[in-house]
Amino acid sequence: MLIFTVVGSFWLEIFLKVGVLRRVKRVALSILPVALIFLVWDYYAVSAGHWWFDENQVVGIFGPKGIPLEEFLFFIVVPLASLLTIEAVRTQKRHWKFGDES
Repeated sequence: MLIFTVVGSFWLEIFLKVGVLRRVKRVALSILPVALIFLVWDYYAVSAGHWWFDENQVVGIFGPKGIPLEEFLFFIVVPLASLLTIEAVRTQKRHWKFGDES
């Protein structure tokens, strides 16, 4: 399913030239703190038995603390797609205010 997210939003970077991927530091500061919180939450929930990852539904590559690769990618790809989308809207609707204008 992540591939659909990539296909559905990453073209915005190429065709609308939104420039999100050129601002690596800004993207990292936007995504990584929240991703880290959710990954810690995932670890806690799995450790406590609140939920689990079905080994038949993952590719079988696990990161630290047994979190599957797909979970790491989810917390990077989905927020990045959101940033690409909002920046695409910003390029097309320049008169819209988003709250971070100086």
